Amino acid sequence: MQVILLQDLYNNGVAGEVVNVAPGFARNYLIPRKMAIKATPAALRETETIRQNVEARKAQYNNMLNDLARQIDGVELIFGRRAASTGKLFGSVTTQEIVEALDEKSGVDLNRRRISQQGLREVGTHNVAVRLGNEISPELTVTIVPEEQLADFLAARERGEQITAEDIMADGFEFGQPVPEAPTEADAEATDEDADIVEDPNVLETEALPQDVVQQALDMQAEANAENEENE
Repeated sequence: MQVILLQDLYNNGVAGEVVNVAPGFARNYLIPRKMAIKATPAALRETETIRQNVEARKAQYNNMLNDLARQIDGVELIFGRRAASTGKLFGSVTTQEIVEALDEKSGVDLNRRRISQQGLREVGTHNVAVRLGNEISPELTVTIVPEEQLADFLAARERGEQITAEDIMADGFEFGQPVPEAPTEADAEATDEDADIVEDPNVLETEALPQDVVQQALDMQAEANAENEENE
């Protein structure tokens, strides 16, 4: 007997599916308990309409999530926290604080369970993935700085200075001073080459000499050696 399942049924099918079951099982168990209905033409048409409506709503929902994912991808959230000189926080930035800061900045209100990250416990720049949508994998940039430097950090950003949390943790860093550029690959190669050169003040640079000049010098040296041998 064909029935349309109204509930997921282990070993038989899922809700909305048309399945064949024993007539007694349908009449005595599934239908009385409203777990299924008989698959009449009218019921089949109704079920198909319901299924199409569900698919349409699901597609609409996924489109909304994908739009939100594109909207929040790359958003930076900045937090100031008490931290040790090593960069370890006295506490953490929690997922709830992240979603609240995101809502305040972008107007996107997420469930904290969509944040693919435990609490953050170090000063620095953190890329935090968000489980949202199925077209892209959005990431938030969470920047954590020591709380006593937060105001200066934000002011520097307002001035257009592209400093990072890692910059302000570097030895000798001061706000308002240019941030040293990171060494490039070419710089690293040049450094490696220079490391192989040992400077000796007693060694002079050489240059290529014409062959006739070299030969003349050798002949003169040979004559001088011969005269020395005769004198001896």
